[in-house]
Amino acid sequence: MAHQTYTDYFFDKSAFNTLDGGYIPLTVNQEAPAKPLAIPALHPVDHEDEQSVEYTVTARAGEVQMLPGKPTKTWGYDANVLGQTIVFKEGQHVTIHLKNDLPELTTFHWHGLNVPGPYVDGGCHAPVYPGETKDIEFDVVQPAATLWLHAHPCPETAVQVYKGLAAMVLVQDKQEEKLPFPRHYGVDDIPVILQDRHFNEDNQWDYQADYDPDGVQGPTAVINGTVNPYFDVTTRRLRLRLLDGANRREWRLHFSDDLEFAQIASDGGIMPSPVYFTHLMLSCAERAEVIVDFSKYEIGDQVVLYSDDVPLLTFRIKDKKDNGHDPLPEKLVDIPRLQPTPDLPVQEVVMSGMDEEVEMDWKKFDMQRIDRTQDLGVTQVWDVTNTNDMKGGMIHPFHIHGGQFQIISRDGHDPYPNEYGWKDTVGVNPGEHVRFAMKFDFAGVYMYHCHILEHEDGGMMAQIEVIDPSKPRPKYKLMDHHTLMTAFAKERGVSMDDMWIGAMNSYKKMGMHM
Repeated sequence: MAHQTYTDYFFDKSAFNTLDGGYIPLTVNQEAPAKPLAIPALHPVDHEDEQSVEYTVTARAGEVQMLPGKPTKTWGYDANVLGQTIVFKEGQHVTIHLKNDLPELTTFHWHGLNVPGPYVDGGCHAPVYPGETKDIEFDVVQPAATLWLHAHPCPETAVQVYKGLAAMVLVQDKQEEKLPFPRHYGVDDIPVILQDRHFNEDNQWDYQADYDPDGVQGPTAVINGTVNPYFDVTTRRLRLRLLDGANRREWRLHFSDDLEFAQIASDGGIMPSPVYFTHLMLSCAERAEVIVDFSKYEIGDQVVLYSDDVPLLTFRIKDKKDNGHDPLPEKLVDIPRLQPTPDLPVQEVVMSGMDEEVEMDWKKFDMQRIDRTQDLGVTQVWDVTNTNDMKGGMIHPFHIHGGQFQIISRDGHDPYPNEYGWKDTVGVNPGEHVRFAMKFDFAGVYMYHCHILEHEDGGMMAQIEVIDPSKPRPKYKLMDHHTLMTAFAKERGVSMDDMWIGAMNSYKKMGMHM
């Protein structure tokens, strides 16, 4: 049966980041020779059996030869930059030893993973100090998905991710195993982490020099930590696990000849049906799994993945081994629609502002303030509004910790065609209301925020406490601003007054404190 193919990006073009006054366009770095796309190694396990798995994950410093000349100093998880790919299986009990070999505190946030907050979730209330190891445990209670791990030590999330602290996390399950998808990791199942950087004259990433309160950008695309990458295709089909891991940049993706591809999964897992595109946009932190069929090309051909008009990744056709090229089934998985619990008010959330004036719910983030509550196990409707009309406005990617949601509508209309699966991040156009249904499976404190990293650090963030009404309300030990700043100053060997943290200017310029 013929399927519909979508050829536009859906989002409000007048709010694309290309129109932002501080936008830095991508360019091809002519100094860098073409290199094979780096494929993050699969993370080794400490122990695994049918019921459980144990990992040690270490944040550490390294360096990578990205350009000719000096290597670039970076941070990563058991890798010089980014991290080794961590794999969980649905139903497993997981134990992770979180080890910090960095010179300053960090946190380990499991973006998209359905785990208790605020400590296991790894937001700002779960610091791991230099030389320290902390253990977390949880059960994997969600379907197969492409998630990710990144640092989240407010207000230094942006700089630590920029230095390289981001890694893919894959959840596997038996239902996904039955679907006709490529799944030979590194051969036809490929992680593609999309980031951008500015290299100074010494080939280093100087975050302070490049700081922009609306999000740090760089002119050079860095894909899986590789500049000017290519990938040698040996099979007819590839599964690309796309992650927008940039601080600020949106990626408007298409192939050199508008080759059609099928999106099979969104942030939280496999979608009900494949959706076919020639053009796909990702806002910060969104993921999309797509299947690309290269059958029509000949050995020796090249196909290029672009963002707007800039080449990102060249696919060189080296072989055409048959790894399945029949049409995808019209139906992939059943995802029952969440039914809102009757008589509950709508959780109304407002994102506003640009630059230093960013706010969530008309306030800046306070680490010890609980902004709203929701009962455990109920399904509540959230209405997220982007009121931003400053300088023409911008798209804000809204993310909530603690689980996945289902989009109900955009301004009362149907969601975009690829938004009927599970999501944890959604791009919201200026002036738009996005409604979704959200049910939490664990009590705890969770953050929700814009995922432009400088915006969340600058205060476009708030907290919800999920309450189990059958139990006494616990007292959570929430990190406070003074303790965090004191630790950073001590680790850097500077006074509090002399310490530079870009995001704190967003508070100071508005006469506020975190």
